[in-house]
Order: sequence, then C-alpha cells, then structure tokens
Amino acid sequence: MAATTEPKLIAGNANRALAKSIARRMSMHRGMQVGLVDARVERFNDGEVFVEVFENVRGEDMYIIQPTSRPANDNLMELLIIADALRRSSADRITAVIPYFGYARQDRRAKARTPISAKLVANLLTEAGIDRILTLDLHAAQIQGFFDIPVDNLYASPIFALDIEHHFKSQMDDLMIVSPDVGGVARARELAKRINAPLSIVDKRREKAGEVAGMTVIGDVKGRKCIIVDDICDTAGTLCKAAEVLLENGATEVHSYITHGVLSGPAVERVQNSVMKSLVITDSIEPTEAVKNCPNIRIVPTAPMFAQAILNIWHGTSVSSLFETETLVPIYEGLYQRG
Repeated sequence: MAATTEPKLIAGNANRALAKSIARRMSMHRGMQVGLVDARVERFNDGEVFVEVFENVRGEDMYIIQPTSRPANDNLMELLIIADALRRSSADRITAVIPYFGYARQDRRAKARTPISAKLVANLLTEAGIDRILTLDLHAAQIQGFFDIPVDNLYASPIFALDIEHHFKSQMDDLMIVSPDVGGVARARELAKRINAPLSIVDKRREKAGEVAGMTVIGDVKGRKCIIVDDICDTAGTLCKAAEVLLENGATEVHSYITHGVLSGPAVERVQNSVMKSLVITDSIEPTEAVKNCPNIRIVPTAPMFAQAILNIWHGTSVSSLFETETLVPIYEGLYQRG
C-alpha cells in the first residue's frame, strides 16, 4: 500500500548532481515538482559534520541520497548524521540511497587479525535509524546479509545492455564479454546473457598484493571486440593491463563497462594513455573534472533507474522489476534507441 505522504529527498555533499537528477526524473514520472528538502550539511572548523533540516519532516517518507565515495569517512559520517537528524525529527521511514557503497571490498577476513568493515558499516547505518537501503552493484551480493533491514541492490547491467545495443548495434555478432578475473565471472556472464554474447576470462596471478605477475586469457578472443565488465575501477592498473593482454591475444578492440568509477591516483591518466577505446562508467560517484575531460571515458546516468526504484518503494511495488532490461527501455527512452 502506498504511503499517505509524498516521498521526500534529502542529499549530502557526496554527489548532489546525481541527487538533483533523481529529483528531476521523479518530477517527470509523477507530473509534479519533486525537489530536495532544504537543509544544510556543513563542517565546523575542526571538520565535525553539522546538519540542519529547514523543513518539517514529521511522519514523512525520507530518502537520503549519499554515496560513501571519496572521502569515504566524511561522506559516511554525513549519511549517519543526516539519518540521526531525520530520526530525531520524527520522520516515518528513512531509506538510505547509497549509489556507491564504500567499504564493500572489506566483506570478509582475507587474513588473520583483519576487520570485516562492510559489516561494521552495516551496523552503523542500522543503529543510526535507517530503515531500508537502496544501492547499486554491491561488490559482493552477500553484503545484503550483513543487514537486518531490507536491502535493494540494483544492477547496472540492464543499463549497460541498453548502452551496448545502442552503440554496437551493427556489430553485436563481433562482441565478446570479458571478466577481468575469476571472481567477476558471474557478473560478466549475466551481461553476456543479456546481449547474447560469448564470455571470456582474464585469469591474473599475483606474486603479492597490488602487483599482477601475469595474465592468461581463457577463451578465444581473436577477431573479437572485447568488452571488459567489472563493478569497480580504482587505480585502473589491472584494467589497462588486461586490455593490452586481450589485444596481444588477437582482439580487434577493447572497451570497458565498469559500474563505479573510483578512479583514484593515476587512474584517469592510465585510461587516457591505454589501448582501450572507451571506458564507460555510471554516475554513482560524482566524476571529477579530469574524468569529465578524459576523451575515452563516457558516463551513463543512473538517475532514471534510481528515481523509478524510489517510487516503487514508496508505492510498495516491485523493485526487482528493474533488474530486467525491458523494464528500463521506457525509463531510458530518449537516451537509447533499440534496433
């Protein structure tokens, strides 16, 4: 049953451009103006986060739009403190919309005496009074089990499928989807099924953490346009090396589709100077000027999908329907033409 109040959006400082885009898309879907709740999220001189909400939110269905991207700790604290402010202001339900869930890579104890930070963050979010999580392409799907509240994990692959069909529509038979490591095979296979393309794997061997000693291509990529698929691109070293190995094994072109463009350190320069023809990322993390100006990086929008997901949650209807490419076709009409 739909809530009696209107869904209300509030944003931290992590990605206000995306928050405003989601509000605009919701306005288009609903035929009435949806804006961000008037609030200030600021810092004291010593760096403490201060939040003040200028509108009445008592009994409201609130959606906090805040990825926990760089600086991860500051943005996480903003999210927690906004949630606390809303809870103490008697909001009826608080949903955290976290397009990029930071700390997700720390989802298990890989070595002795190390933390499971993703679980700690899940506990913090729950204790702050958040009732529901809406996120995109968690690094490990089992992180949903760290929460005792509902978690809706959306997928970028339906958007990527539309984008690939639009930009490679006359070359679909030449495409091959590539997983950059064995751990990402499920994600790559899922996209391959959507566009009816074969699958290949780049198996990498490490001598020590952070250094790749060698790569082996599993599958015949000769004469293929290869599309590398992954959830996170951080320093882009492994990604650029994988592109080189694919070309050495006979691929004609290499493109990459990565959900979260963390792109830290020398990543943008590496991508610009790499053999990849294009790197496609979503706007889950607000792009820097360097990312925007890089000629072979392209950004696809997630606002249409997040706007529809928020409306579905508010109406009490299915969010999993957005897992299907066909569901997103009318939502992304005007951006992508099929056929």
